[in-house]
Amino acid sequence: MAVIVTFEFPGAGQELYDAVIDRVTGGRGFTRFADLGDPGLISHAAGPVDGGFRVTEVWESAEALEKHAQTFGPILADLGQVDVRPTVVPAHHVVVR
Repeated sequence: MAVIVTFEFPGAGQELYDAVIDRVTGGRGFTRFADLGDPGLISHAAGPVDGGFRVTEVWESAEALEKHAQTFGPILADLGQVDVRPTVVPAHHVVVR
């Protein structure tokens, strides 16, 4: 079952996001899903919110998200984001282009 995950980064901005993407992709950037390396990502959106930055993704399954977290989690910790607690909910409906 697909899951929706939302990451909130209070006090952070695009600089943190860009640093994470740079490390996750080995400096290649993230303009297509193949850049990520982990299969299972359906959608990804990121942008500023009042007082911080938000990333919302849809993954094919909780297992695919967990596999990605094995790479993503240590990178966040290395960048000082040790208390990030994403919100994960089951997706009722997903539409893609």
